[in-house]
Amino acid sequence: MISAYPSTIAAPVEHELVEKKSRFLTLVAPVRTVAEADALIAARRKQFWDARHHCVALIVGTGADQQRSNDDGEPSGTAGIPMLEVLRRRELTDLVAVVTRYFGGVKLGAGGLVRAYSTAVSETLDRAVLLRRLAATVVTLRVGHQDAGRLHGVLAAWCEAHDAEVRGVDYGERAVITLVVAPAGLDDLDAVVAAATSGAVSVERGETVILDRR
Repeated sequence: MISAYPSTIAAPVEHELVEKKSRFLTLVAPVRTVAEADALIAARRKQFWDARHHCVALIVGTGADQQRSNDDGEPSGTAGIPMLEVLRRRELTDLVAVVTRYFGGVKLGAGGLVRAYSTAVSETLDRAVLLRRLAATVVTLRVGHQDAGRLHGVLAAWCEAHDAEVRGVDYGERAVITLVVAPAGLDDLDAVVAAATSGAVSVERGETVILDRR
């Protein structure tokens, strides 16, 4: 079975929600570290320096192990936590959500704020391109130069039908072809390579990495 991890998004996405004249400007962006998220938050504050609030929710880590939220002056629990709950419910990681609010003169109340902040993030994510994440194994094959082209073609065709990709070919004393392959495909790859090379080439399994897939 393929090992799945929390998903992430392919690129930053922005959206504006207006609720009782208050403007909620939302940015959801992919990040790899908390430091990267902090830099993005700081840039957002600088861009919209005259806004009253910049509320934040972020989740970082392959297993969504680092999570943080900030109400930034809104009543406790009405902004950051509802935003974070949206990210959790959608099983996402490695992203930060920043909702910048321009107050419109009408108080929304605690319930109204919770709905506005959670809706702002939810509607923004509806516009994002999601990337699913899969565990994959790095494998290498060593083959003579005269057979490298043919085998590369066989492998490329096989990868198109599986959660796999050819990462490159290094032409040294022998050609070394590197692939990343989902665990479920490893045994099938062994069989395909054995058949294509009459058993002369073996598949060497290496480290586990994470693949992003649309």
